[in-house]
Amino acid sequence: MKNIKDFEAMAKLSFSEAHREWATGCADGLIESFSELDTVEVQDIDPLITVLDVKTVLRHDVAVKQFSTDEILSNAPEQYDGYFQVPKAVN
Repeated sequence: MKNIKDFEAMAKLSFSEAHREWATGCADGLIESFSELDTVEVQDIDPLITVLDVKTVLRHDVAVKQFSTDEILSNAPEQYDGYFQVPKAVN
C-alpha cells in the first residue's frame, strides 16, 4: 500500500515505522485478496438484493384512526400543557 501515511493522517493515528510496515503488509494482503473479484464475469448477470427468496411479510402502510391529544392523554397519570409529565430522570 503506497499511502499508509495518508490513511494514518485521516484516522489521526501515529504509527511507528514497524507498525506502518505491518499495516502496509496487511492492507496489501487484503487488496490482493479482493483483486480476485476482478476476474469474475458479471457482464450479463442481474444484481441481487438478497440471495433468499423471501417475500415481504410487513403490512401495508394504511392510514387508521387518528387520536386527539385529549384522547391520548386521558390515561396519563400526570400531564402538563398537552404533554405527558414524568419524574425528572437526570440530576
